[in-house]
Formats: sequence, structure tokens, C-alpha cells
Amino acid sequence: MTREAFIKVLDGKGYPYEIGGNKIVITSESVYLDALTSLPSGVEFRNRGDVDLTSVTSLPSGVEFKNGEDVDLSSLMGDWFNFWSGNTEGINPPRLLDKMVSFGLFNKRR
Repeated sequence: MTREAFIKVLDGKGYPYEIGGNKIVITSESVYLDALTSLPSGVEFRNRGDVDLTSVTSLPSGVEFKNGEDVDLSSLMGDWFNFWSGNTEGINPPRLLDKMVSFGLFNKRR
């Protein structure tokens, strides 16, 4: 999805956002974008509620989740990420891999 097309979707749904440099920062309560299958890079969800991205099948680099509630990535991950910060800094890599394996993203070999 292009940046321009994503902005049109946000405008059409009435979600407030800010543009700063290469980032689109969404600042509403909950965000329901369940019909989208992709996002542009540089999107930051800094809203206070949930983010519903049920149909998204891939996330480009630069997408961040700093929202206050849950993130629904059912098509991508098979379930919701509860209070996911969107980055992996400070997470023990084996625990992260185990979580991703539990969602069926990778086959773990020992």
C-alpha cells in the first residue's frame, strides 16, 4: 500500500494523525483497519486503544505499535498481540523465537 493510499483510508475513517518526516503517527482511540492487507513503511500507532489489522499479511520495516491496548494481527500471526510494543529490544531472543514458533511462523530446529 502506498503512503498516499493509507492517508486516504485514515481520512475516510476520520482517524487523526500527524505526519513528521517519513512517519505517519496515528493518535486516535481505537483504530479499526481490518480490511487492509498491507501498510506502508513508517506507520506508528500511538493511539490509546486497540489496533485492528486483522487482514494484514505482512508488516514493512518502520511500523511501530505504541498503542495502549491490543494489536490484532490475526492473518499475520494467528492471534492478537497483547500490549505489544512493536520492537524486540530487551527481549530474550530464545523467548521471542519460541513465541514466533508458537504462532507457526518458523520451524525451530535444535
